[in-house]
Amino acid sequence: MTDVSDSPTIAWLKAPQEHDFPAAAAFLQLIAGDDTIADIEKQLRQAPTVQQKAKDLLRASRLPLLDATNPHVAGDLAKIAHGEALSPILLVRGDLARGVPMVIADGYHRVCASYLTDENTDIPCRIADVRGGHAEGGKHR
Repeated sequence: MTDVSDSPTIAWLKAPQEHDFPAAAAFLQLIAGDDTIADIEKQLRQAPTVQQKAKDLLRASRLPLLDATNPHVAGDLAKIAHGEALSPILLVRGDLARGVPMVIADGYHRVCASYLTDENTDIPCRIADVRGGHAEGGKHR
């Protein structure tokens, strides 16, 4: 576990940056149709920002922790060290009953950098749900 007494404080922006939404949509086009993506993007833009622990985001997504040698994680660690604010994370809620993990639509590297700084850090997130059935519905891009 990280010694939090030596960990820098992580600064966060109050809202996601505008370019985060199309980045999330570009990723989601690999696993969802256009109608689903449009609905998720609308939800993410309107969702309240909530706080979640870095360790819980990795667990819920079932993604591995990327280490500090990953160039994008290293870039976010440098931002943290310099006190630059990071953008909140964009998530799509999983489905416990169906065994579907949460999806980090945008911000995976920021989650990993935050975890490496302090696994208990609170990360601002916006969460959307897949509504109206399966993520594979709708036209594909």
